[in-house]
Amino acid sequence: MSTGAMSLQETDSSKGCLVVAEIAQAHDGSLGTAHAYIDAVAAAGAGAVKFQTHIAAAESTREEPWRVKFSRQDTTRYDYWKRMEFTEEQWQGLKRHASDRRLTFISSPFSVEAVDLLCRSGIDAWKIASGEVSNLPMFERIAATKLPVALSCGMSTLDELDQAVEYFKVRHTPLTVLQCTSRYPCPPEKIGLNLIPLFRKRYGCKVGLSDHSGTIYAGLAASTLGIEMLEVHVVISRELFGPDVVASVTTGELRQLVDGVRYIEKMMESPVDKDAAAREAMELRRLFNKSIVVRIGIPAGTVLQAEHLAFKKPGTGIPAQSWRGVVGRRLRVDVAADHLLREDDLGGEPPQ
Repeated sequence: MSTGAMSLQETDSSKGCLVVAEIAQAHDGSLGTAHAYIDAVAAAGAGAVKFQTHIAAAESTREEPWRVKFSRQDTTRYDYWKRMEFTEEQWQGLKRHASDRRLTFISSPFSVEAVDLLCRSGIDAWKIASGEVSNLPMFERIAATKLPVALSCGMSTLDELDQAVEYFKVRHTPLTVLQCTSRYPCPPEKIGLNLIPLFRKRYGCKVGLSDHSGTIYAGLAASTLGIEMLEVHVVISRELFGPDVVASVTTGELRQLVDGVRYIEKMMESPVDKDAAAREAMELRRLFNKSIVVRIGIPAGTVLQAEHLAFKKPGTGIPAQSWRGVVGRRLRVDVAADHLLREDDLGGEPPQ
């Protein structure tokens, strides 16, 4: 495992949510850009960096259609996947870099060959993409590694998800089920936060959100549900090229998201005792509460009436809520306008 990085196995309520920065194809086939993303997401506070591992000949044919025809340089989708490939040595370098930056190193394989390549490269954990939930041969190879798995469900029915979860549970694979909607970008009404507690209860495992909204809002909302993992697509700029840019947050927004998640976690783990909080605020109460004062200068011997009284800060005199007990009492001393009344100023007992 990456020294110092938070793994999927380690995520729990005491350590907080693992924020995973999904690079996917944002590097556009450039190894240098892929390494730049590792530095950028580490600086933004992410706990893990995630890539996708494509081997065109192992996962695709020339007949694979474009989801969105975004590329001006790739004639086919197969050509695009080919351009996204890194060598085994390059993957090993990315893994070392992630470890140096104390990031958990995760990738989504899209073939058995990609699983084997990542095993040799030193993967920390697996992400199973929504479109691979029925890829049993790949499941078998992944389960054999005993490494943690994050399972996305954007294209699965509940029955299909049940089967996938059961496959890993009977093999004692550390598992996190991620609510995911395969829309790019995903509108708020399709995020599906209601499914997160359902999955936790249904599967008895860790849960999280794989977010494609392109905002920080969905992740912040999901963190109030106590998720163990939050995955978001990340780009350095929305002006960059690529199919996932519209569904990504920028590295600056990632920093906001991480800070927001930690802030929410701190709130959630810190219940407040209302009476104790009021006692802690006693000094502020003395500053901001109101006391009973006299509106105008009044001589000693005057029996105070309601029209003599006003209520002003600070709260160091007789409290404003005690005003009925002041009406009808006689002044012992002369008082000037705005004088904060005190018990020593008053004679007689408060009226019953």
